[in-house]
Amino acid sequence: MEPVGKSVHSAHDVEMKTTLLQPEHYTRSPWKNGGGIFTDIADVHRAGSAVKDWDSLLWRFASTPIVAPGPFSYMPGIDRLQMVVGGRGLVLKSPTEEFDEREPFTTVRFPGEMEIVTALEGGPVEVVNLMARRGAAEIALEALREPGERQLAVGTHLVYAARGDCRIRLGSEEFAIPSEGTLKAELTEPSKLALVAGMAVLASIRIVG
Repeated sequence: MEPVGKSVHSAHDVEMKTTLLQPEHYTRSPWKNGGGIFTDIADVHRAGSAVKDWDSLLWRFASTPIVAPGPFSYMPGIDRLQMVVGGRGLVLKSPTEEFDEREPFTTVRFPGEMEIVTALEGGPVEVVNLMARRGAAEIALEALREPGERQLAVGTHLVYAARGDCRIRLGSEEFAIPSEGTLKAELTEPSKLALVAGMAVLASIRIVG
């Protein structure tokens, strides 16, 4: 997908490129098993891939509603991080373990090969997924709910305004992110991120292979 918004090159503290991704420009794609629709916020595929599909995917950050219990897609070679951002009561069940997402903004990690069925104890939910090809990228997903500063490593960082508008400070610059918008920051040196107002979800990706 094409980045939308204003790109900024900053040399205050570190070299970085920031792009504001607007919700109206997100794309849609079916779940791998066809059982639902992803709202694709940002993704990267292998360079030179003739087709941008699951086989060429390096990483993807996407949101999706889960409105009924059912199986997850089989995604061999993909690591997944997931978090509920709307609703509550989601549980992921596999033959060997259970992943508890009953409380929103709880991150769970599981391999895409795992056989998983959802249980909805409190009705439909909205989730965000950060997915990456195993061995190609390292990923992290966390909620930013309290003001405070954290270190960001070199890589790509996505700040998603999951519940209303939010404001953050990245390095020495402050950014306003509209509801459901995403600030994409590409860092070539470490930096610092602080939540100023509202709340957000932070997805971090570092290409390693």
